[in-house]
Amino acid sequence: MMDSIKLLFEYVAIFFICYMLVYSTFLFLSVTVGTSVLYKQLQRRQMKNELQHDYYIPISIIVPAYNEDVTVVDTVISLLNSKYQLFEIIVVDDGSKDNTSQALIDYFELNPIERPIRKLIPCMPEEACYLGYRDNIQITLIRKKNGGKADSLNMGINASQFPYFICMDADSMLQDDALEKIIQPVLENRDVIACGGLINIANGVTIKNGKVIKYKLPNNILIIMQALEYNRSFLASRIFWDQFNGNLIISGAFGLFRKDMVINVGGYDHDTLGEDMELVVKLHSFCRSHQIPYSIKYEPDAICWSQVPETMSDLIKQRRRWHLGLSQSLWKHRNLIVNPKSGIVGLTSYSYFLFYELLSPFIELFGLLTIMLAFSVNIINVQFMIIFYLIYAGFGAILSLTAFFARIHTQNLKLDLFDVLKVISLCLLENAGLRLVIAFVRMTSFFRYKKKKNHWGEITRQKMNIDL
Repeated sequence: MMDSIKLLFEYVAIFFICYMLVYSTFLFLSVTVGTSVLYKQLQRRQMKNELQHDYYIPISIIVPAYNEDVTVVDTVISLLNSKYQLFEIIVVDDGSKDNTSQALIDYFELNPIERPIRKLIPCMPEEACYLGYRDNIQITLIRKKNGGKADSLNMGINASQFPYFICMDADSMLQDDALEKIIQPVLENRDVIACGGLINIANGVTIKNGKVIKYKLPNNILIIMQALEYNRSFLASRIFWDQFNGNLIISGAFGLFRKDMVINVGGYDHDTLGEDMELVVKLHSFCRSHQIPYSIKYEPDAICWSQVPETMSDLIKQRRRWHLGLSQSLWKHRNLIVNPKSGIVGLTSYSYFLFYELLSPFIELFGLLTIMLAFSVNIINVQFMIIFYLIYAGFGAILSLTAFFARIHTQNLKLDLFDVLKVISLCLLENAGLRLVIAFVRMTSFFRYKKKKNHWGEITRQKMNIDL
């Protein structure tokens, strides 16, 4: 009997060693490829070899907003500081209960207009439209009945004039060259139907005229650990997947899409919590099933600064929504993993998100329970387990620091010595502490989260640091 138990634990140990080795290899390749791409782009900027053009593809910028009177004006101001020559701004107020609309009307002197909107994508009806101009840029405000974020984005698409649109959150700020950078892949290849930008954490950052003039890590430990996590994601894995047209996520905080393709797939899904991921996966599925040449890109030089949760309760709410949205998107488009036409998207990207994102909390819980059971029957090598875990945690910490400091250097940001020490000291805590908390939250999201009708899942906002 004991021999059978030992054999079982040996098989389990082999599985987890292989599982962790595959994940570690992926992290290593992601950080290596991501860092290499960043430094190549830095060299291009320094040598001034960026493609210069006088032709601008017009862009509609859609900003859905719900109870965002604290940040929405600053977001529009940051857009007006863009170097880009031809764009419009559309703010869609999804039945806010605060002064979101009035703040925009007062600051930008918007005037009410009569404007019928053709509903190419179904959405809740508009209640009022306002129009104004600032520096020859058209600003449109649409007040509508509450229908949720996806519904607001669909309204913005219906109201947009131009062939490409950008969706971004009302608590975010763009750098002055972000629009030029994010449209670059389209200029180089007209098969590009979507492109994601780099999301940096805005908490503690001061921006003037679309440029960062002060970069200071806040004293909030939770924000610093999220910064490390974001760098692994946006500067590592997404650059890696971009090499194979395998990105399944474009952040809702900043993404560019070709309007006609989004209309063809029915726009954003009202019934999915992760509407941003669901749209990207849907575009992959649609183009591959219809054999349409396409490319979905990621542009790390197109930088958006966005707020992150500052409290654990807000972070938990956010991550529950994200994980449930991930599960809904993967389940809805599960045909990708079995359809031969899916290619690398189904074989690698979908499989990675299934086993290392969606199911990872359950796999990690199974591993923890196995260790406890093995310890109880005294058949575990504690010394080996501790050494293996320390090596794994140390390896992860080194990769996180590499991604973080690569971003700091290539974006010409400055950190003082105290901030550097804070990042290094919190790196292991993020890997061993926050990761475990997030894993538990993701696992419980299936059992404890209840979707409220038209719920935005908003977090507590802070006034953004824009130096006027």
